[in-house]
Amino acid sequence: MNFFVYNFGCKVNQYESQVMTELMIQKGYTQSDDKDNSDIIIINSCTVTAVADNKVLKLMRHIKREHPDTVIVLTGCMPQAYPEKSAELLQADIVLGNSSRQALPDEIDKYLSTGERVVNIHKYTKNSDFEEVCVSEFEERTRAFIKIEDGCHRYCSYCIIPYARGPVRSKPIDVLKREVEHLAKHGYKEIVLVGINLSAYGDEIGLHLCDAVECVCSIEGVERVRLGSLEPERMDKDSIGRLSKLDKFCPQFHLSLQSGCDATLKRMHRHYTADEYRRIVADLRNAFDNCAITTDVMVGFAGETEEDFEQSLDFVSEISFAKVHVFPYSRRKGTVAYNAPNQIDNEIKVQRSRIMTEAANASRRTFLEGMVGRTESVLFEQPTKDGYWSGYTKNYTPVKAKADGNISGEILNVRIVSTDGECCFGEIIL
Repeated sequence: MNFFVYNFGCKVNQYESQVMTELMIQKGYTQSDDKDNSDIIIINSCTVTAVADNKVLKLMRHIKREHPDTVIVLTGCMPQAYPEKSAELLQADIVLGNSSRQALPDEIDKYLSTGERVVNIHKYTKNSDFEEVCVSEFEERTRAFIKIEDGCHRYCSYCIIPYARGPVRSKPIDVLKREVEHLAKHGYKEIVLVGINLSAYGDEIGLHLCDAVECVCSIEGVERVRLGSLEPERMDKDSIGRLSKLDKFCPQFHLSLQSGCDATLKRMHRHYTADEYRRIVADLRNAFDNCAITTDVMVGFAGETEEDFEQSLDFVSEISFAKVHVFPYSRRKGTVAYNAPNQIDNEIKVQRSRIMTEAANASRRTFLEGMVGRTESVLFEQPTKDGYWSGYTKNYTPVKAKADGNISGEILNVRIVSTDGECCFGEIIL
């Protein structure tokens, strides 16, 4: 029988979807690239927002209506965070939590043999271990995402993810080293380290995120090492100093901001102020030449006044981010903020999202214009429909360039000559 995996959400989910794909193949199932003619559909869900939940629900209803005989597996953060609600979703024949991922093939076998619906969701405990799984390949042939941390202990007032992911757990260094060595031998030149609360890597085992980065940088065949989303206050001067000494380290920092207003940050239960964030950005820019700072910004959080929003807007413009993901606050049952007073009307959220996005786009254009005239190394990935090859610089600037022949997986120097406000265009220097 064949299967197809739908992935929703973050880079951690992408990694875990690859884990499930390899588990299924090892069990004798065949991966399909045709979602409409697959015997089994595995949905790896995200539940960070209500919109994410709705996408999953819509997909399940569509599959059950159009392909009633297809076996539907619902797994990921949605069932783990909301087990009772997910168990009642009868479109799913099998419902698995994040803690039951490795049981996936066996649970499918059980369902196929008995026809009885399966619900397997176990709560995390403070003693839960890191799931020591590894991957052998990725669909992207030049870059591999490696989950090195799971769980979160921050409990921001708006976030359901600590309930979906459990406590902080970290991948042992020896396991990480073996996994990356395998990927490097199979041609992966860039490794992206990801986690739910990546900055907390090693907290429970006496290690530090920099230990993981240094380990991966030391592996032969790896030419670039990049980090996923980071909590800003963990980027102290000692950490920045260690990272700045690593030639393979890519100077792109996704520092989750959420708001540039101190009053809003306090209500969110974030662990820094706008001024502290500002100083961290300055430290990074002093330590790394032409580093890129990217972020997430939430608008319309409970209690956000017009003045609060304007403070956040001004802060985003001041920092000059390379890229900003703007999104409206989404109430999540089970979080502190769900019952907070002064919830913001959806129309106001839409309006603030539009204004913040305009500021973010202006910042993006300014950053890309600043790349024009520079010569940067670009890891090329794939051809585009308009006749270019696309890739990324070390600071994750998208670049397109003309080339003769296949240059996928090659790192080439490129003189950047222009930008269209979304990516840069360059000339390969031979």
